[in-house]
Amino acid sequence: MGNSGPALAHESRLGHRAASMGGVCSPEGEPQPWGSRGICPRDSQCPNLTRLPLSGDVKVPSCPVDSNRTTMGPQGRAACSLLFLLQALAEPAENSEFFLPGDYLLGGLFTLHANVKGIVHLNYLKVPKCKEYEMKVLGYNLMQAMRFAVEEINNDSSLLPDVLLGYEMVDSCYMSNNVQPVLYFLSQDDYFLPIQEDYSHYVPRVVAIIGPDNSEATKTVANFLSLFLLPQITYSAINDELGNKGRFPAVLRTMPGADHHMEAMVQVLLHFRWNWIVVLASGDDYGRENGHLLSQRLAHRDICIAFQETLPTPQPDQTMTPQDQERLEAIVGKLQQSTARVVVVFSPELALHNFFREVLRQNFTGAVWIASESWAIDPVLHNLTELQRAGTFLGITTQSVPIPGFSEFRVRRSRLGRPALNRSSGGATCNQECDTCLNTTESFNSILTLSGERVVYSVYSSVYAVAHALHSFLGCNQSGCRKDVVYPWQLLPEIRKVNFTLLGHQIFFNEQGDLSLNLEVIQWRWDLSQNPFRSVASYQPFKRQLKRIQDISWNTPNNTIPVSMCSKSCQPGQKKKPVGLHPCCFECIDCAPGTFLNQTLDEFDCQPCPSSEWSHRKDTSCFKRKLAFLEWDEAPTIAVVLLAVLGFLSTLAVVVIFWRHAQTPVVRSAGGPMCFLMLAPLLMAYAAVPVYVGPPSVSSCLFRQAFFTLCFTICISCITVRSFQIVCVFKMARRLPRAYGCWGRYHGPYVFVASVVMLKLVIVASSILATTAMPTTRVDPDDPRIMILSCNPNYHRGLLVNTSLDLLLSVLGFGFAYTGKELPTNYNEAKFITFCMTFYFSSSVFLCTFMAVYSGVLVTILDLLVTVLNLLGISLGYFGPKCYLILFYPERNTPAYFNSVIQGYTMRKD
Repeated sequence: MGNSGPALAHESRLGHRAASMGGVCSPEGEPQPWGSRGICPRDSQCPNLTRLPLSGDVKVPSCPVDSNRTTMGPQGRAACSLLFLLQALAEPAENSEFFLPGDYLLGGLFTLHANVKGIVHLNYLKVPKCKEYEMKVLGYNLMQAMRFAVEEINNDSSLLPDVLLGYEMVDSCYMSNNVQPVLYFLSQDDYFLPIQEDYSHYVPRVVAIIGPDNSEATKTVANFLSLFLLPQITYSAINDELGNKGRFPAVLRTMPGADHHMEAMVQVLLHFRWNWIVVLASGDDYGRENGHLLSQRLAHRDICIAFQETLPTPQPDQTMTPQDQERLEAIVGKLQQSTARVVVVFSPELALHNFFREVLRQNFTGAVWIASESWAIDPVLHNLTELQRAGTFLGITTQSVPIPGFSEFRVRRSRLGRPALNRSSGGATCNQECDTCLNTTESFNSILTLSGERVVYSVYSSVYAVAHALHSFLGCNQSGCRKDVVYPWQLLPEIRKVNFTLLGHQIFFNEQGDLSLNLEVIQWRWDLSQNPFRSVASYQPFKRQLKRIQDISWNTPNNTIPVSMCSKSCQPGQKKKPVGLHPCCFECIDCAPGTFLNQTLDEFDCQPCPSSEWSHRKDTSCFKRKLAFLEWDEAPTIAVVLLAVLGFLSTLAVVVIFWRHAQTPVVRSAGGPMCFLMLAPLLMAYAAVPVYVGPPSVSSCLFRQAFFTLCFTICISCITVRSFQIVCVFKMARRLPRAYGCWGRYHGPYVFVASVVMLKLVIVASSILATTAMPTTRVDPDDPRIMILSCNPNYHRGLLVNTSLDLLLSVLGFGFAYTGKELPTNYNEAKFITFCMTFYFSSSVFLCTFMAVYSGVLVTILDLLVTVLNLLGISLGYFGPKCYLILFYPERNTPAYFNSVIQGYTMRKD
């Protein structure tokens, strides 16, 4: 279906549609407005003549005889035939590749020759001659794609049956020849473009325009076409402004916009971790706009531009001025000195020839060149095979969609060749000649075929989109179509609504008028037997995702991925310290213990761990601190508990001994029944030692704070009152007999002990109400990985307040004991009480001081140890000697012995 030329396509459908192909002269000499291009001249003197405009052979039209009029003589018919033959020869473009007549014409704008400077000829009023510039192979390739698509549609009986599509194409010469072709397409057959207030019923020469190829030219053309709402489908303009339907309502694109091209490019950089790049852009709008767009996109992706340079634009004949040569030398020299090894280039392909020659001259190698779509698949640049030593070339372009039969069609010559051009008439106003196009294309046919015809599909689908829109608008069915007049504003919404499948791809336009075809990342290769532009990754615009990344052949030793970073990546757990102005240039600093690096939040600062967690140096996360408290399996705990068990058993033995010898003088001199008042709290305190072991709770902290001090208070108050009572008996009884009598009569010792205990209860209750006993955690000062679980720091202050009364009693007991140091030996307990009180006082002061300066787990251990030792001091220091006397010196535990001792003391005093 795609193997015959336009002439054959035309002739194959000519038999049943001859009358619709051209204008038919009426008897009055006026052409009938059936076709999209008037054929008969307005001043025709040949009535009743029909001319068939063929795109193949030049055929002499016949002059049929109207039966209702006088028959023209032989001489008249010969003159008429000669006139039409001259007219056919005067319009040879109709027999060229640029023109095919039809019921509805498509306009085409293609760059067959490139004028890189876009010179505007202000010194003379003349359309530029495109053939003066170098031919652009891809431009001719795209033009052939439009011809091929039109031919396929004309040969397809299911699409636009009984309707012949035609085309007229113009070489837009890059950007120097855009306005004149647009005015030509907007005009009618008489080349007249009227000035009207309302163009709703105006019919231009073409129903739609395909092209041009670059954004700047597309915007120029669109400013004219939008006034008429004439559909314009561009196949390679990527500027995102074209998606603004308020400004460009008639523009549609079969190429993804610049936003997707930039995103694909950025994702390539991110994938290979290239964050230090160079951007080179041409000095035209294309280079400036895309360079700026990439800079904006990179600002939020942690990719830095080492430097950005503007490439000099060469003259139309590619000659270099001395200034441009110096500029190129400076740019390549700067590339040599830079540590960046990835170079992104936004430029038309013709502006790069001199640049890459300079790259080769200075032997700049080892770089990764990322090409924008403007030169990513340019066969002429690729033909410069020495570029393979300049590095690895990657490019962003459209996906490859092979079109069956197109490769053969592209280089097929016309059967009769193209007639010589001699358009001196008013219609010869456009560049519609290309003397070397076919020959040059043949030399590049192999590379074009192997490359997969990438952008060709964009042109191919553009033509089919217009055909499907016409098919819908004309109400086509199997029998045919209505050949109505098509106004531009009627066809535009039909094109935007098309939705069909073409070569396995769904064709429809989104709200911005874009066709979302996939993009591909390609790599240049110079193996002539393979695809020169091998696909290495695919980008899906819908998902905005780069996928299917294949292995790339890097032009590096051992095929290693090139590194292009201002600073090497930091190791896990290292923060970045910026150096200079670029965030990609930094030093790596280890995160300190207790901090970690969360790269998703901030790569430039370490975050502190929560209070219950900790981290080592260079950690990327925190771990739970170990909770430290007294546990049963620890050596200090076992030692202290053994001491407590020893104290409990010894105190229990004292109770037994004192109970069995309760009426003996030793027990009575020690306090008698008051001894058991002391021994009971001691046993309870020993039994309550386990509350210090295990994780502290509110109840255990309150128990420690209140219960143990209360036990001590009872014991110490008993010792104090016992010391006072002994001194009072021996030294104050005779001096204050009445007071001593009241002391004994009203049970003074028990009243004193009860009063002290009541006072202690008030102090403890006030302390508990004023503070909190809620356990807290604090960091071990010796090991930050450990959290010490202990009672609230208020516990220490409350303990100090509660201990103050005991300290006062110990001082009083010590004073009374010291006063009675000269008493009889059996009653002289000064050294025992002094030992107990001194030990208790000093240990309590040491414990409070230690708690004030240290907060480790040793505090709890020391607190328990001091408590047990104080208990042992009372149990063994006070009661131990008396038990020893009872057990080993029973002869001294008799009333007679005690009386003799008292008598001896009295005699010494007297």
